[in-house]
Amino acid sequence: MTKVVVVGNGMAGARTVEEILARGDGFAITMFGEEPYGNYNRILLSNVLSGAEEEDGIFLNSLGWYAENGIDLRAGVRVTRIDTFAKVVHADDGSVTAYDKLVIATGSTPFVPPVKGMHHPRRGFHQGVFAFRTLDDTRAMVRYARDHERAVVIGGGLLGLEAARGLQTHGVEVTLVHAAGHLMNAQLDAQGGGILRRSVERLGITVRLPARTTEILGRDRVEGVRFADGNSVACDMVVVAAGIRPNVALAQASGLPVERGIVVDDQLRVQDEPDVYAVGECVQHRGATYGLVAPLWEQAKVLADHLTGRDPKAAYHGSRTATKLKVAGVDVAAMGIVAPERDDDEFVVFAEPKRGVYKSVVIRDDRIVGATLLGDVHKVGFLMQAFDRGLPLPQERVRLLFDLGGPSEEVAAAELDDSAQVCNCNGVTKGAIAATVHGGVKTLGGVMDATRAGKGCGSCKTLVSQIVEWAAGGAVEEDPSAGWYVPGVPLSKPELMAAIRERGLRSVSSVFDALAGGREDAKSKMGLVSLLRMMWGDEYVDERDARFINDRVHANIQKDGTFSVVPQMKGGCTTPQQLRRIADVAERYALPLVKVTGGQRIDLLGVRKEDLPKVWAELDMPSGYAYGKSFRTVKTCVGADFCRFGLGDSTALGIAIESRFQGLESPGKLKLAVTGCPRNCAEAYVKDLGVVAVEGGRWEIYVGGAAGAHVRKGDLLATVDSPAEVLALTGRFIQYYRESANWLERTYAWVPRVGIEHLRAVLVEDSEGLCAGLDARVQAAVDAYRDPWKEGAEPATPGQFRESLPLTVVGNGARATGPVPAVGSAVAGEST
Repeated sequence: MTKVVVVGNGMAGARTVEEILARGDGFAITMFGEEPYGNYNRILLSNVLSGAEEEDGIFLNSLGWYAENGIDLRAGVRVTRIDTFAKVVHADDGSVTAYDKLVIATGSTPFVPPVKGMHHPRRGFHQGVFAFRTLDDTRAMVRYARDHERAVVIGGGLLGLEAARGLQTHGVEVTLVHAAGHLMNAQLDAQGGGILRRSVERLGITVRLPARTTEILGRDRVEGVRFADGNSVACDMVVVAAGIRPNVALAQASGLPVERGIVVDDQLRVQDEPDVYAVGECVQHRGATYGLVAPLWEQAKVLADHLTGRDPKAAYHGSRTATKLKVAGVDVAAMGIVAPERDDDEFVVFAEPKRGVYKSVVIRDDRIVGATLLGDVHKVGFLMQAFDRGLPLPQERVRLLFDLGGPSEEVAAAELDDSAQVCNCNGVTKGAIAATVHGGVKTLGGVMDATRAGKGCGSCKTLVSQIVEWAAGGAVEEDPSAGWYVPGVPLSKPELMAAIRERGLRSVSSVFDALAGGREDAKSKMGLVSLLRMMWGDEYVDERDARFINDRVHANIQKDGTFSVVPQMKGGCTTPQQLRRIADVAERYALPLVKVTGGQRIDLLGVRKEDLPKVWAELDMPSGYAYGKSFRTVKTCVGADFCRFGLGDSTALGIAIESRFQGLESPGKLKLAVTGCPRNCAEAYVKDLGVVAVEGGRWEIYVGGAAGAHVRKGDLLATVDSPAEVLALTGRFIQYYRESANWLERTYAWVPRVGIEHLRAVLVEDSEGLCAGLDARVQAAVDAYRDPWKEGAEPATPGQFRESLPLTVVGNGARATGPVPAVGSAVAGEST
């Protein structure tokens, strides 16, 4: 069996392995990845930053996928040297791994311009400075942005624009600085860049051009940036998105030929090394390097054909770069050159600055050699096909940019050549989509899952749906999985709950056995655990492997493998005795950070896994559930007892609510607040449920609010006369949400979907006769509550709190040693 070692678990390395697996058996594959995760789509990190996408949604291959395919994944392990003579690779965990064939897929690293004050001598970047390349980078930016007000993004290319837009969603005032004279200068000419700038500024982002950053200001943390012209901008956060460079450090250290990238031939073989190959952004082929995804897919196919022997003469001849994506909410497509380069080049341009539209085509010898579309990209399908395949062009060149009575978009989609690439992010052609439909997949979601078309930046989804419609002859079926509660069990939530009750299924494994043909699905486990706990209470049968790491050890795992512990402080109130215990624990276990959270609690960060039971015991405080999809906390103001504006005892009511409903599992996390008057010091209007004291000793109850990545003022559910009525309606609302919301659907989405009028009718007026049952079931859930920090003092399994084997995770130039976090695990903070 041929031993193949792949260094790099990014998009290029993982795609190469997928292509090898698709061509047959006979390979023992070992993969090294510096990040402690499966393979994820870096293109979608900007969506994670903005809150438009959950972390779990960007993973292309889960950790389970590697095991299922017999791949030895060394996640979180960095290869330090390649010995081509002995044909082994050395890693920083001390391992030495032999290979028959080696594939280097180390990708790229962020380009960090030489700016004074950018780096700290001991901790890498200066505090408040971030690169934007990895999932950990994105997590760190999100955490930091929540507590800061002004950011400067260095770089006006694709990544810089996406970073600027993403930071805006966290309420940060953003200034985008770019050294060139116009934005996206690699893809747009000056006129197109000027129109894009106006579109970006309309979003509320300040743009400074040309502005070369020379210094980061601030001694202990970022306070501003200074430019070459002497001007400066005040800020408390800097994001560097100034481009990427091939990651060739390993190749250089191992004596392999490197220029701008690792030099390879047409078989992707490293020069003078017959059994060493390279693929992706780290590669230099015929003098060119590529930073787009489509060329990586082409290289992966050629390399897989060559390595597996399917086509030993398979050759990569370079790529004609073309891309279509959405940048900061603006549709952009670019291919080939930006502007004419010869006197006889034709240049067709249309600009409509007020609408943010710009289109241009460069024609040479009756062939398209470049095109740019901004704001209106509906002609991109034909233009890309003409660019790739040299199709005949209309004599009236304006028809390249406008339909002028020509075929509709649907007809144009149908007329695309089968080899036309539809999804640039994942390298999917029209032919592949059509073949999937003809093979029996008649739903849009099914086709997207099978081919990954539309699973990248999402800009091709419309074209994908048109091709599916055409290939299915109009007989597109509704995607049944859209209504499933969890992806691994083909039932809606009401159907699933009915089946669970009818069959008495009290464990996750029994649900899979009875309702999913015995096929376990990792992405479904957490949702099923929550649902079963809600339905069965004390009768739920716990299975440790059904939980994610946070739920197994009742704490929030951090990027370095330590844990965050947040004890409960009901209503934000504490005592001198509790504060002394917190201080003693922090000192005794040398915790690096003690932080007051946005939920009026104290977060102890840096707790080692094996110390968790001792920390809980010494704190002698209940769990604050900062790690769960559950009832979290009730924020309060001081209320009528102390505030001269107070109209009600908000503190006492907040404590009563938190005492009653603490820790209840729910489809999404629940954050509540009680404020003593409409001045809203406790921010009750933007909570999942918020209670506001008003004149006359009455209380207003608001539901469906949010103040995180999404901002929404809650809807008024009812105005009641007493705290007892508040408690009753709160319990009904929580139970109705628990029983009817989709998994991970927050109340800010659920309330508008269900409708506030419907909620008033059901929960206040009892129009459907459900209130007594809801009251009884929430009472049963309250009665079944057990504090996991009290029960968890003794391990459920021998290794529950045993420290994981250490490994080194490298990112952003900083190295931390600790256990491997689980994919999708949460990070510190009240908003996880």
